[in-house]
Amino acid sequence: MLSIGIITRGKYGRRLLDTITRRTEFTVSSADIPPTLPDFIDDPAPFVDNLDLDPGVLSSDLLITYSLNPDITPEIVERAASAGAKAVIIPGGWAMAGDPEQMKEISAQYGTRILVEDICCDIGGDTYSPDPTINEFASVLGRPKLEVQVGDGKISNVKVICGAPCGSTWWMAEHLKGVPVSEAPAWAGLLVQQYPCRAVRGMTGGIHHSAELHKRAMEAAIKKYYGDND
Repeated sequence: MLSIGIITRGKYGRRLLDTITRRTEFTVSSADIPPTLPDFIDDPAPFVDNLDLDPGVLSSDLLITYSLNPDITPEIVERAASAGAKAVIIPGGWAMAGDPEQMKEISAQYGTRILVEDICCDIGGDTYSPDPTINEFASVLGRPKLEVQVGDGKISNVKVICGAPCGSTWWMAEHLKGVPVSEAPAWAGLLVQQYPCRAVRGMTGGIHHSAELHKRAMEAAIKKYYGDND
């Protein structure tokens, strides 16, 4: 059974912790860091020492760190890798992850797979480089995959095969019941944007990319339903 450690920072990472507990059979542990950090941390090692992170969290099969700070994230990742973590996921994109070259060096030294994603509901995409640990996680949490049932031209049930780590896919699924099939993909995208996800909001990317992923997942599920029931 996959063990997952989560570094939370204030509100960030809490929904993932809840989703893993409610929706999966993975074992999970967490350690929290302060929501407010200095603007610049010149010497990350002693700073991370003072955070007193639980070694058991760092040594999980998979560490997901919401440290969201380019100064301390590489230090946390290296400590996890040296403690035996097989893979590390860093949400928030490279702006929050730190130096890509440093991450490559850590990965090469310890054999730890390091994945940096802007949004976690894109984990497990078609262009994704296979890794057993992350693939096990992404079989349940990551890019959405759905199955639907239809009655009288309306969605009667939505089964979440794989859902967003924040939990938005399950919330969307509940609210799609009774929606006309022709409108369901658009509603899927809209509902995900209404869910209080932490993804970046703006004109492009972030929550809008998540909405598009869920729209496509609903389109694929409807296509499969009618293909299976021809």
